[in-house]
Amino acid sequence: MPGSDVANGPSLAERFKLTRRNWNERTPIHAASDFYDVPGFKAGRITLSDIETAEMGPVDGKSILHLQCHFGMDTMSWARLGASATGVDISDAAIDLAQELNDELGLGVQFIHANVYDLPDVLDEQFDVVYTGVGAICWLPDLDAWAAIIARFLKPGGTFYMLDVHPMSLVFDAVQGPDGKSDLRPVYSYFPDPAGILDAGERPTYAGTTPIKTPVYEWQHSLSEVVNALLRAGLTIESLSEFPVAPYQAFPQMRHSEGWWRLPDRHGSVAFLFSIRARYPG
Repeated sequence: MPGSDVANGPSLAERFKLTRRNWNERTPIHAASDFYDVPGFKAGRITLSDIETAEMGPVDGKSILHLQCHFGMDTMSWARLGASATGVDISDAAIDLAQELNDELGLGVQFIHANVYDLPDVLDEQFDVVYTGVGAICWLPDLDAWAAIIARFLKPGGTFYMLDVHPMSLVFDAVQGPDGKSDLRPVYSYFPDPAGILDAGERPTYAGTTPIKTPVYEWQHSLSEVVNALLRAGLTIESLSEFPVAPYQAFPQMRHSEGWWRLPDRHGSVAFLFSIRARYPG
């Protein structure tokens, strides 16, 4: 677990309970959504993006640990590409659904219900690859502890790969300008606040229209914070890439094109995703 509690508000333990409840509430909504397209996945769709599969390269015969896997479609997609996959998530509802899908499809994936920080208490293996997908690290208050978990579960010479929301894009909000048109303006801090940011709930997620009632805390992490945490854990950064596209409509101005959401009027002006590939010397 992270080494220190927050100064104000609920303890970290209470905040993690809220995270679990919030994602338990999200899981059935996400599973029924067009965004996740569970029927398409059951029919054989690979849910990983072209960015991930291209930057990761072949995974046939490799062991992969997927941290914060939600209900496991990306985890099972790695298995469809030939990997021996294990998925971990804090939401018991998500892990139950992942196991149900895995059993139905016979993909042989192992799923574990655990907070990422508690994973050494329930898993004693090492992997060729540790992977995290989009929307993972904002739920974690302590990136040094997170990076230490990654190092703990990598084999010597193993690869860490992540694709996540670029913190630059989280600085902006959509506001209405004098001309009546919606525009992006910097509203939020780029730099992290250890106390976290409270989402009081009562609004839909990115994948549905049903409001989520359970409040939850998130943490903003700058790019330097992510990189330095991995370096302090002993990993060697092999590449860092940035992309002007998003997997969902982050702002009303964005338009869908070639599988991604983009800003058509200022194409390429905002980074919405970043990826890191790193090696653990061991």
